[in-house]
Amino acid sequence: MGSVMELVARSNRLGADPRNTNYAGGNTSAKGSALDPVTQQSVDLLWVKGSGGDLGTLTEAGLAVLRLDRLNALVDSYPGVEREDEMVAAFDYCLHGKGGAAPSIDTAMHGLVDAPHVDHLHPDSGIALATAADGEKLTAECFGDRVVWVPWRRPGFQLGLDIAAVHRENPQAIGCILGGHGITAWGATSDECEANSLEIIRTAERFLADRGIAEPFGAVVAGYEPLPVDERRARAAALAPVIRGLASTDKPQVGHYNDSDVVLEFTARERLAELAALGTSCPDHFLRTKVRPLVLDLPPSAPLEDAIARLRELHASYRDEYSAYYHRHADADSPAMRGADPAIVLVPGVGMFSFGKDKQTARVAGEFYVNAINVMRGAEAVSSYAPIDEREKFRIEYWALEEAKLQRMPRPKPLATRVALVTGAGSGIGKAIAQRLAAEGACVVVADLDLAAAEAVAKEIGSTDVAVAVGADVSDAAAVAQAFDEAVLAFGGVDLIVNNAGLSISKSLLETTERDWDLQHDVMAKGSFLVSRAAAKVLIDQGIGGDIVYISSKNAVFAGPNNVAYGAAKADQAHQVRLLAAELGEYGVRVNGVNPDGVVRGSGIFAKGWGAKRAAVYGVPESELGAYYAQRTLLKREVLPENVAAAVFALVGGDLSHTTGLHVPVDAGVAAAFLR
Repeated sequence: MGSVMELVARSNRLGADPRNTNYAGGNTSAKGSALDPVTQQSVDLLWVKGSGGDLGTLTEAGLAVLRLDRLNALVDSYPGVEREDEMVAAFDYCLHGKGGAAPSIDTAMHGLVDAPHVDHLHPDSGIALATAADGEKLTAECFGDRVVWVPWRRPGFQLGLDIAAVHRENPQAIGCILGGHGITAWGATSDECEANSLEIIRTAERFLADRGIAEPFGAVVAGYEPLPVDERRARAAALAPVIRGLASTDKPQVGHYNDSDVVLEFTARERLAELAALGTSCPDHFLRTKVRPLVLDLPPSAPLEDAIARLRELHASYRDEYSAYYHRHADADSPAMRGADPAIVLVPGVGMFSFGKDKQTARVAGEFYVNAINVMRGAEAVSSYAPIDEREKFRIEYWALEEAKLQRMPRPKPLATRVALVTGAGSGIGKAIAQRLAAEGACVVVADLDLAAAEAVAKEIGSTDVAVAVGADVSDAAAVAQAFDEAVLAFGGVDLIVNNAGLSISKSLLETTERDWDLQHDVMAKGSFLVSRAAAKVLIDQGIGGDIVYISSKNAVFAGPNNVAYGAAKADQAHQVRLLAAELGEYGVRVNGVNPDGVVRGSGIFAKGWGAKRAAVYGVPESELGAYYAQRTLLKREVLPENVAAAVFALVGGDLSHTTGLHVPVDAGVAAAFLR
C-alpha cells in the first residue's frame, strides 16, 4: 500500500498549486501489486483518481482500483474509435473488489501506458502550448525530444492507446503535450513522475515568459481601465442581480464575482472581444464555462441604465447564438439543450460574473475562465491562440458520457440555487432559521448587529460557498444597503429574505419612555421596512420572483400586559406583510409572516432581560417561563427556535407556491391569538 500512500501525497501536492492543474481537473495513477483475497495470489493493480475527484483533496477513497490484466485485455476487444465510449462501461468489469471510486474516462491513458506512475494535468502553461497555432513546433523548440506532441483527440480509449504508443516509441521522453488539452507525464517512481510533471510545467512557463511578447492582448483601451475598488464593487453590486436574472432565464443559478487583476487586465484590452469569441479549449474549461462568455461592450463609465439595457440585448443575442450552435451540431442521439444562458459574463472595468447550480460550481467556473485567460495570454505571447474547433467542443459538451454523469447526480435539495438573507441571525430564532435554510440547500447570508456572532454562525454552517456573515444595523438604511451589496457580491443576488431582527422592552404604558418606543419601532417596524425595501430592489432587478418572510409575533394580534411598544411594533410588521404582498405580487414576490410565541430556550431576546421581565409579569421563576408558556397553550408544548424555522421553510420550500399575505401561528395554540 506504500504506492497508494505515495500516489495520494503526490496528487495532493500537485493539486495544491493552481499552476499545475485546475480544480477537479486531471488525474494521477500508480501501478503495483496486492494479494487477491480469493486466489491468495499476487495481482497487478492500477490505482487511479476516480471520476469527478479533485487532486488537491484526494484521499484513498477517491481512487478507482482496477486489475491490470483485465484492463490490458480490453485492447484486444476494443471495437474502434467510433464505439470507444463503450469502453467506459467495460472498466467496471476490470475493478478489483468493490473497485473504489467510479473510473474516469481517462483510465485508459493511465492503465495502457507502460509506466508505473502517470500524471495527466491541465496546467495553464501546458495548455498554452497545446492551443498555440504552431504548438507542435513550439513543443519541439521548448523541450527537444523530452516531450512529444500528440494531436488533439477527444479523451477516451483511443487517446490512451495513442499515448501508450508515444511512450513505447520514445523511450527518451518524460511526457507529452496533448493538443488542445493538457499534458501527460510518467515516471518509474512516484517522485520521478512528479518531477517530470513539474519539469514540463515549469519549462513551459519559462519558455512563454522568455519568448513571449509584452502585450499579447493588445493595448489598454482608454476608458476601459478598472474602476477604483469602491466604485468597482458598487457597480458590480448594482449589476449583479440583473446579470444573475439573465443567467437564470432557463434555470436558477447562483453567482460569483471575481475582480482579480487577471480578469480586469483582460477586460481592459483591445483584443478582448476577439479572443473571448474564440472560446476556451481544454475540455474541463468549456464544460464549466460554456463554449464562450458574454462580453459587455461598454466602458464602466457608461450610465448604469445603458449598461443594463445593453446587457439585456447581448443576452438575447447570446441565447440565439447558443441555440444556433446547438442545432448546427446536434443529431438525433444528442442530449437535449441544457440551457442557452451564459455561464461567464465579462464586464470591462468591473470584473467577471460566473454562474452555476451552487456557489462552488459558480466559483470554480470563474476560476476555470481565469485559467482560460492565462492560456490565451501564453498562446498569443508566442504564437496565436487556436482552440479546438466548435464541432469538437460540442462533441464534449453534449457527450453522452457527460450526460450520464449529470443524470447520476443526486436530486437537488428544495432550496438549491436560492440565496437567503436572515437578519438577527447571530442567535436564537434567526440562527435556527439560517441553519434550517442552509440544511435545505440555500446559500445563507447571516446578518446581525453583532458581526462576531454572525461570523460564528456562518462558520458553524459551513464554508463561504454556503454561508457568509455581514454586520448590519437594520435601523440604518446605509448599513442595510451595504449588507445587500455584500450579499449580491457573495452569491449573485438574493431570493429569500427573513425579517427576524428584533428586541423586546417589557414595560407598562406609563413606564414606557419615548426612547423605548423609538428604539422598539426603529429596529422592528422601520428595520423591517428598510430591509424589505432594499430586498425588493434586488428581487425586481433579478426578475425571478422571491420570498420575504416576517418573523412577527402572537403579540401582533394579542393584547398582552405591559407590552405596548413591542406589541405595537409587531402589529406594524404584521400589516407590512399584507401591504407588501399586495404590492410585490406582480413581480412574483411572495410576502408571508410567522407569529411565534413564548420562544424562551435559545432566544437572544429572552436572554437579554426580556425573559426576566415577562417572568415577573406572570409571577413565575425565569427558569420556568418556557414551561409556563407551554401550559397556557392548547397543545401544552413549548415552542422552540427550530419550530419557527420549520414554519419559515414550509412557507418558502415550494409546496405553498400560491400563498402570499399569510401569517402562520407557531404558538402551540393560543386561542386569543387566532387569526380572524
